[in-house]
Amino acid sequence: MKAVVMGSYGTPDVLELRDVPKPTPKAREVLVRVHAASVNDWDWGLLQGAPFVIRMSNGLFTPKVKIIGCDIAGRVEAVGGDVKTLQPGDEVYGDLSMSGFGAFAEYACAPEASLAHKPARMTFEQAAAIPQAGMLAVQGLIDVGRIQSGQTLLLNGAGGGVGTFALQMAKLHDVEVTVVDKPGKLDMLRAMGADHVIDYLKEDFTKRRKAYDLILDVKTNRSPFAYARALNPDGTYVTVGGSTPRLLQALVLRPVLSRLYHKHMRIVTLKPNKDLAYMNELFEAGKMAPVIEGPYKLAEVPQAFRLFGTGNHKGKIIVTMA
Repeated sequence: MKAVVMGSYGTPDVLELRDVPKPTPKAREVLVRVHAASVNDWDWGLLQGAPFVIRMSNGLFTPKVKIIGCDIAGRVEAVGGDVKTLQPGDEVYGDLSMSGFGAFAEYACAPEASLAHKPARMTFEQAAAIPQAGMLAVQGLIDVGRIQSGQTLLLNGAGGGVGTFALQMAKLHDVEVTVVDKPGKLDMLRAMGADHVIDYLKEDFTKRRKAYDLILDVKTNRSPFAYARALNPDGTYVTVGGSTPRLLQALVLRPVLSRLYHKHMRIVTLKPNKDLAYMNELFEAGKMAPVIEGPYKLAEVPQAFRLFGTGNHKGKIIVTMA
């Protein structure tokens, strides 16, 4: 089979299209013929071997994971002997980040429990956009942020995968939404229902007089005190990823900010695939549609990663295997 292989850490230039053996599913796994995959922050981190903690688990100098890619969508081709709920021909999707990655290939093995049935009306490209970014949006806004009707919400980095899902979910909760991103994404975000937009190249939202009840951040590139300044009393800041030093600062300082300023800092620990059924419900009800950049072909994965590295993409970057 064809797969994009990473022989070393580095830039997208280290990614090569190669012929590799087709994997064989274990007892509780299924073999999926991959139709589409998407690019995620976790893939970018594996590619670069940064932050350094990635190398602690994936190899200091030579990566153990050779075929990266978290999110897959495809059709079950074969099943292991202990698989109960899936059968050949089923259309499925899910996040493989806890089971070895491997999405940028024509075939991938996945545990039965990490896959959900794809709704018939959902394309493979749409399905591949959902798993990781959709889970972070749900778990950030609802599970951790506990979004409530009537709140003021700010989405920092709103034009990417997590942000575009979060914006659509937020509008279902009757909240006033302010989005922050690059100028090239702001018209799209307005069209999706954002009430207010901020060009981060021109304005720092943490230095405005406006404060918010809830902030969902995918960037985490400022100090916890700056974010606290942008919160209303008893407000909540939720981060789903970003700079490792800033995440550590938030972890250490959140008890101080809560005690002294009555402002709360929360860090989302991703629970892969937990809310795929909820995403199916939103999609089938016409309340959520993935924003897609591409699709790129499998041979164009390095190009897709270069675009991801610029931060200029809208929504999720999709790769198709056809």
